[in-house]
Amino acid sequence: MTSGTVRVRFAPSPTGFLHVGGLRTALFNFLFARNTGGKFILRIEDTDRARYVEGAVQNLINTLKWSGLDYDEGPDAPGNYGPYVQSERLDIYRKHVDVLLEKGTAYRCFCTPERLESMRKEQEKKKLQPKYDRTCLRLSAKEIEDNIAAGKPFVVRLKVPDGETIRFSDIVRGDVEFMSERVDDQVLLKSDSFPTYHLANVVDDHLMEISHVIRGEEWLSSTPKHVLLYEAFGWKLPKFAHLPLLLNPDKSKLSKRQGDVAVEDYRDKGYLKEALVNFIALLGWNPGDDREIFSLEELGKGFSLEKVNKSGAVFNVEKLNWLNFQHLRRKPDGNVLSMLKDHLAKTGIGSTRYSDAYLLEVIAAMRERVSFIKDFTEKSPYFFLPPNEYDPAVVKKRWKPQSAEYLKKLGDEFLKLENPQKQDYENALHRTAESLNVGNSELIHPLRLAVSGMGEGPGLFDIVSVIGKEETITRINSAIERIK
Repeated sequence: MTSGTVRVRFAPSPTGFLHVGGLRTALFNFLFARNTGGKFILRIEDTDRARYVEGAVQNLINTLKWSGLDYDEGPDAPGNYGPYVQSERLDIYRKHVDVLLEKGTAYRCFCTPERLESMRKEQEKKKLQPKYDRTCLRLSAKEIEDNIAAGKPFVVRLKVPDGETIRFSDIVRGDVEFMSERVDDQVLLKSDSFPTYHLANVVDDHLMEISHVIRGEEWLSSTPKHVLLYEAFGWKLPKFAHLPLLLNPDKSKLSKRQGDVAVEDYRDKGYLKEALVNFIALLGWNPGDDREIFSLEELGKGFSLEKVNKSGAVFNVEKLNWLNFQHLRRKPDGNVLSMLKDHLAKTGIGSTRYSDAYLLEVIAAMRERVSFIKDFTEKSPYFFLPPNEYDPAVVKKRWKPQSAEYLKKLGDEFLKLENPQKQDYENALHRTAESLNVGNSELIHPLRLAVSGMGEGPGLFDIVSVIGKEETITRINSAIERIK
């Protein structure tokens, strides 16, 4: 690393959908870059061909862009440090392996998979830490040459020094130490000439001048291997920051067994990207005050790695739902209208059946009652279709023998109204109740049931004024006929 510019990267493997933990890693890198005026790079680590999933790269790119995490360099945003896909950099890795072999800090290993598996089982039987036993480190130069000439497949391993303390500083965790005896002679280059994660990761971070390596806590145990590689090449270490684990409510590691973990799952359920990003930002990062609602721009201005916690962060879906509600209610009416029309088109109800003015009235009536756009049709379907059934519990409690007679008189009173507004309906109901010598509730409850099929929702006169006089009277007459 030679420049003074902050350069960070998100380096996912294209093995499927983007995990919310991966989005958190990408987000923290993005926020740190924006806070420091640095560069955010997307690099695709696709050297594990056995786990490669077709289409996953484009999915990763699409998901990051949907989330608003625009990268400065990447596969489709070339800079001066490409290629940004590891499978396109194989010659680079091989050349660097040759350097280590010449230095004597790496060696060829010809052991077969069968021998390695037998060795591992024997070590487990003796309750020893599984490690390569360095059989091939003891091969003579002639034995190595003969094996190569005979076409024996081999991997290249790092020669881990004996009796050393491997030290590095972590912005989140402070000073960290590992004894070299606990570090295996990791494979750097596989027998198919593809690099392992460890080699490609270090070489790419150095050549792309990555200044800060910000990644999940699960990579902390791999960092000593990376430190040794930097030292073997004679390169300066980047700064490390290992983010806390994401946990289920029972404090186990977040996994699909206990809920959704793919960003796409949350997007498809209707979560706003603003809410999801806001929520994930607070998983392990503390702004230092009681504030909880942030835009992406505000997060970038306030973010710092020093405020990242060490302890695991619990993924609380109830908190995410609350944030979705908060972000939805802050959106301008025009934005909500556009989303609602898209939703109506997808559900088959159809957005063209309703004027923008009508839908804006629905939005005004329901804004404080919905957390998701889908709630408009799920919580208040009566704004779009007349009720085809009536809640039996509400019928039993609220529909009395005289309710049909009362509603008939109320419908007649509504019929007299000309261009009625919300208050006109309320006044008409009061007049009808007074003429019948009954309380307003004797009309309010059955009217709500007639127009909505439900026993609760927004203000009754909000519903009536939105659907209009003719529709209200039609629904009253239908309820009189159908509810027995």
